[in-house]
Amino acid sequence: MTADAQRPPQLTPTPHRRSSTLGVLGTYLGPLKWQVMGLAALLLTGVGLNLLLPQLLRRFVDNAKLGAGADPGLLARLAGFYIALAVGVQLMNAGATFVGARVGWTATNRLRADLMAHLLSLDMREHKERTPGEMIERIDGDVTALSNFFSQFAVRVFGAALLLTGALVMFYRVDWRVGLGVTAFTGITLGAMNRVRKLGVEPTRLERESSAKLFSFVEERLSGLDDIRALGAGGHHLNAFLRTQREFFGRSVLSWRRRSVVWQLSMILFAVGYVGVLVAAVGLYAAGSITLGTAFLMYQYMSLVEEPIDQLTQQLQELQKAGASLGRVGEILSLRSAIVDGTRSLPAGPLELEFEDVDFTYTQDEPGIRGVLRGVSFTLPAGQTLGLLGRTGSGKTTLTRLVSRLYDATSGQVRLGGVDVRDVPLKALRGRVAVVTQDVQLFQASVRDNLSFFDASVSDERVEAALREVGLGRWLSRLEHGVRTPLPTGSLSAGEAQLLAFARVILLDPAVIILDEPSSRLDPATEGLLTAAMTRLLAGRTAIIIAHRLDTVARADRILVLGGGEVLEDGVRAELAHLPRGHYAGLLQAGVLDDGEGVLA
Repeated sequence: MTADAQRPPQLTPTPHRRSSTLGVLGTYLGPLKWQVMGLAALLLTGVGLNLLLPQLLRRFVDNAKLGAGADPGLLARLAGFYIALAVGVQLMNAGATFVGARVGWTATNRLRADLMAHLLSLDMREHKERTPGEMIERIDGDVTALSNFFSQFAVRVFGAALLLTGALVMFYRVDWRVGLGVTAFTGITLGAMNRVRKLGVEPTRLERESSAKLFSFVEERLSGLDDIRALGAGGHHLNAFLRTQREFFGRSVLSWRRRSVVWQLSMILFAVGYVGVLVAAVGLYAAGSITLGTAFLMYQYMSLVEEPIDQLTQQLQELQKAGASLGRVGEILSLRSAIVDGTRSLPAGPLELEFEDVDFTYTQDEPGIRGVLRGVSFTLPAGQTLGLLGRTGSGKTTLTRLVSRLYDATSGQVRLGGVDVRDVPLKALRGRVAVVTQDVQLFQASVRDNLSFFDASVSDERVEAALREVGLGRWLSRLEHGVRTPLPTGSLSAGEAQLLAFARVILLDPAVIILDEPSSRLDPATEGLLTAAMTRLLAGRTAIIIAHRLDTVARADRILVLGGGEVLEDGVRAELAHLPRGHYAGLLQAGVLDDGEGVLA
């Protein structure tokens, strides 16, 4: 890895209120309060009907026990009422499930969007140290686990708690001793399950981590598929994939076993609970304290105690998954970028660029580390073009990243139009500074979306005009649906991709343009077309061109040569070209830009 690509400053994790379960629920369920209230109404109604059903059964059993003295009309009415209430319970449950799923997915979709925006706002360090596959797992895999929890949490946990409370109250109405015994049983059961629940949290976290590692592995290998095939390394990478898959499988099995302890314990405890209730019911009936219908009622209410505890048990397992995912999401949300927005505005028109005694290092917390840039000072007048030369690792790319504030200088100042870039809001700064790299990123989307970055406010006419301005008018005319034509990845040549990147810059209309050797991989014919487009692009704008070929900086007004992070030479191009023993003059005499230890040493 070159010095230009070393990692940026470390981010400082800070506490974040959304890193706790209650914080997430409050933040993302709060705006949906009316839907949550509707959900609560459905749950309360469903619970009330559920508690009423055993009462109807008791009356039915007690009347049916009378034999010939039973009232057939009353029995028919009780049966019909029971069926109607049972249907009502199912309708309430279905409605609560639908509203709960809607609330849960709406809330977690907001979380997913916030997480994506937060990742995009972070310093470059996380994006250097974490692979795209891992980031995808954080945004999609972890948040999906949370969405499953959110969509069922209110329905199952809140509804189960209501039903459990109601069933316990009914036991007290039958006999306070039975009610007290069932309450003690419920407390012991919930306490025991809560203790064993913690056994699954850490294995679940490790399972999610291995899942992220698996996603990361697949993403990296797919990205390097051409190299893997060309070097015949398919077998090696397949073996590595199997090792990664084996680790994920092992952790998944361990996690499932630990989580299953909860429901296994529940089954054992409820076997004991049912026996206890049946013994109590038989004893009270034999003593003449209750009727047969009431004894049957006690058994029914015990099933109403079992049902919510079963629901709570299942949700405890979901809570384990959600807790592990929430912790991983919280780690990302707790990261804070060292780059802070400013409040000042940049002046209109082309901007003067000034570096004043700028130092920069990627490892500020490690003393003794040699800086990438040291004491860099130069001034680029507004509307002029600077040719930036230097060996690999000299700090060229790092210097340009300071202009757009991908990083901030360790010391010194970078000014645009007389304003320190740290005092300018990031969005405003990056709206005035455009960067075109050698590796142009294209998306599987339409031409207009690739140029406008999915900004619907940009008209098709503006996109078409930008394409014609960079010389892609004939190419545009061949597209079946014009700028609305899908642009499959890999369908363009390197030259066409660079021209599309120029068109992006024209749509942005910046004051400062940074070009990272746009013509380094092009044939002469395509380079001529690109040169013409570049001339139109740079007209009237301040520009920096990172050059690896001397003809690229032939149009530059000024030349700056970097070496070892320091300015070796800076001045007007025409003057430096005739400077005896000068670095730039030596390059011209050699006819090449030495990338080793030669001319620029």
